[in-house]
Amino acid sequence: MEDVPAELAGHPDRLRWNEKYAESSGPSRAHPLAERALSLGMPDGGVLDLASGPSGSALLAAWTGRRVTAVDISEIALARLGAEARRRGLGPLVTLVQADLGGWRPGPDRYALVLCTGFWDRAVFERAAGAVLSGGLLAWEAFTEAARRDRPRLPAAWCLKPGEPASLLPDGFTVLDQYDDGGKRRLLARRGD
Repeated sequence: MEDVPAELAGHPDRLRWNEKYAESSGPSRAHPLAERALSLGMPDGGVLDLASGPSGSALLAAWTGRRVTAVDISEIALARLGAEARRRGLGPLVTLVQADLGGWRPGPDRYALVLCTGFWDRAVFERAAGAVLSGGLLAWEAFTEAARRDRPRLPAAWCLKPGEPASLLPDGFTVLDQYDDGGKRRLLARRGD
């Protein structure tokens, strides 16, 4: 990774996630939601992996031949993902972007799959939905309010309310699946043609 952008140098999320990733090693496994999405029909196009970490999902998408843009605030996670992509011969397919998702905006490109697991911000979700190609998929997982029973320090703002995120999808999306699993909710939706 290149130098850390000045606006992220002291960012508390960057520091927290760098500490977490410094204590672990290797890429993460592909998320089951990513595996399912990648098994479904999608239009030609890339994959956008938000809050990616050292994403096994990004590696799986690249292995299928798709270009992947992985966005995360942690340069340690992105460096680990980049090294593993190069080791597997997938480096040219994986673009790493260090950014705070609160201020980051996808460019004019649209994606066959937009994936985000373990993160919730309503504004980020709305921008992500807008980045999905016609016929493409949006795959999202985040904590629910129920998770706060076991994790009382989990901020309420990081948790989905009842019916979310499906209730926040713009017109033209069809929910393929939304279900709760262990204090998290998973959504898979397709953007209409």
